[in-house]
Amino acid sequence: MIIIPARIGSSRFPNKVLADIGGMPMVIRTAKAVEDIDRVVIATDSQEVIEIAKEHGIDAVLTSSSHQSGTDRIYEAATLLGLGEDEIVINVQGDEPFIETEVVQAVYTLTKKNRINEKILMNSCYKMISNPEADDPNIVKVVTDEEGIALYFSRAKIPYPRDHHFDRYKGHLGIYGFTVKSLRAFCLLQASPLEEIEKLEQLRVLYHGYEVAMTEVKTESFGIDTPEDLEKALKHHTL
Repeated sequence: MIIIPARIGSSRFPNKVLADIGGMPMVIRTAKAVEDIDRVVIATDSQEVIEIAKEHGIDAVLTSSSHQSGTDRIYEAATLLGLGEDEIVINVQGDEPFIETEVVQAVYTLTKKNRINEKILMNSCYKMISNPEADDPNIVKVVTDEEGIALYFSRAKIPYPRDHHFDRYKGHLGIYGFTVKSLRAFCLLQASPLEEIEKLEQLRVLYHGYEVAMTEVKTESFGIDTPEDLEKALKHHTL
């Protein structure tokens, strides 16, 4: 199952999940982009989003407005939906209207492969980015071991090229795969100091001794955090 968290409040871009993308609200456009992979449900704190989803034939569930993260929201949705312990849940952000099916499918496949590995709490993906792109703190960087297991995530440029130019940075994409069991385990973990410093909840997994499995993908998509991001996105994509 694909669950899309859709919080109506946003300090940088109020009501962004309802922003118009070619005549369709952003969160609906995102749902439509991935609906061929698996059943899609929007998890939201807004009755307005519930009604809009219904109009477009997308399932939605009403969740608490007090959640601190999208992961907490999708866990509540999974509980409300009565999903089984081993069911795969993919968290696709509601601000990814141009996400390619292949990207979400890659995370789904990785999650399925690792579903019985209790050491791996989270599965995700990255794309290769250039040295200049890696300077942007809004693009999260990840370093991995030879098996594709994340060693660390940071808004800083990692690894730091001390002696020579380096142009093979891994830019993390905010798409996460869980089983319901691993999703519950993640939500029960205490927030970590590293997570609070970097504002990256995936660091909670590493801090508590669990693993995040990664896979490389190719994508032209990016999350939309500001009205400027939306303007940029619409210039680069045709609907």
